[in-house]
Amino acid sequence: MIEFIWPWVFLLLPLPLLASYLLPRAGNRDAALYVPFFQTLSRLETSAPHTSVRNLLLSAVALLAWALLVTAAARPQWVGDPIELPTTGRDLMLVVDISGSMEAQDMELGGQNANRLQITKSVVGDFVTRRTGDRLGLILFAARAYTQAPLTFDRKTVETLLYEAQIGIIEENATAIGDGIGLAVKHLRERPLASRVIIMLTDGVNNAGEVTPLQAGELARREGIKIYTIGIGAETGTASSLFGTRNINPSADLDEATLTQIAEDSGGRYFRARDRNELQSIYAVLDELEPVDQEAETFRPTLTLFYWPLGIAVLLSFLLVLVKLPWNQWLGRNTAEADKPVPLQGGH
Repeated sequence: MIEFIWPWVFLLLPLPLLASYLLPRAGNRDAALYVPFFQTLSRLETSAPHTSVRNLLLSAVALLAWALLVTAAARPQWVGDPIELPTTGRDLMLVVDISGSMEAQDMELGGQNANRLQITKSVVGDFVTRRTGDRLGLILFAARAYTQAPLTFDRKTVETLLYEAQIGIIEENATAIGDGIGLAVKHLRERPLASRVIIMLTDGVNNAGEVTPLQAGELARREGIKIYTIGIGAETGTASSLFGTRNINPSADLDEATLTQIAEDSGGRYFRARDRNELQSIYAVLDELEPVDQEAETFRPTLTLFYWPLGIAVLLSFLLVLVKLPWNQWLGRNTAEADKPVPLQGGH
């Protein structure tokens, strides 16, 4: 079905007719050059039947071009049949840490050392593909948080944007956990109450941002939004120095106490992922979230059409200009110059 975004523009259709009746006509001016037989030729031309038909056709084409311009200005668009969108599922905002510490290579992927962000992409990407019927969104944070993907049913796009995330695209030397949660709450606060969930993954402690994690968690609790927090990073590792190797805890900066409090206050749960297998198990548990009924939603595909009448109107206007050009006068002048006798040159 074709609809118009600005249908009131059609009120301009009679404008050329109104202008022709209301505006004063241009007065006749005396000719600058009088030709004895010009009046006779003029009468013969105006009396020719084809002249009036030609003028009517030109006027009709001009009015058609005007009507097409007005139609284009009204912004026509084709609107398809309603498509019912999935109405069962949850609204999940995935909040992922991409600060510099996520580069730590303390895990394995396919038998090789891998950093924490690579493990996250591998596991969370599989989780995204399994969430059929859910709206998914993606927020990345380091020194500040930003929305990589708003809530959408397009799981493939969310997965692609997750894989494209790189450490360093935001200032990486800080971690704004509170801002990440706060931005997720902003996206979810208008969604149905029973369907709103935040899954936040980090490997550090909040040391940047405008909102503290506990403030953001309290905001989520008041909005009825459940938060699941995940702390990622190995607990044992070795470091080399001049005095040999020593055992270290690569996740010493992980603020588990705050992550646990945020999750429990909102009715969620804190998980600890020390390797890829544990992270997979965590997202398998999150997969068990039961879908909930939501209000039915429909989507109607639209296709913009204004460029069709606009293009035809421009073409008709160009043809009118060509027809109005004095082709007879130009051709007659060329013919006269061609028939002009060439003076003979001779000398005695």
